[in-house]
Amino acid sequence: MTEWEKYQQIRREAVFTGLALLVLILFWCWAGFGLADVDTEIFGLPLWAVTSSIGVWLFAIVLVKILLKFVFRDMPLEDSQVEKGADIHE
Repeated sequence: MTEWEKYQQIRREAVFTGLALLVLILFWCWAGFGLADVDTEIFGLPLWAVTSSIGVWLFAIVLVKILLKFVFRDMPLEDSQVEKGADIHE
C-alpha cells in the first residue's frame, strides 16, 4: 500500500467517523426531545430518558460495528523504506 493510499484510507475513516458522530447526535436529539411527549415508562423512567441514555449507547455500539466492518481497514503504518531495511536517515 502506497503512502497516498494510506492517506486516502485514513481520510476516509475520519470522514465516516465524523458522519457517524453526526448520525449519533441526531439520534440522541430524536431519542431525547422527539420522544418527550410519549407517556410510556420503562423501569419507572420515561421512555425519552431511557432512549437518550441507554439507547444512544447501544446505537453507538452498532455504528462502531458498522464502521469496523465496512470502512476501517487493517494496514501497516510503517514506512515502506523501513520495511525493506533501508535506513531513512542516510
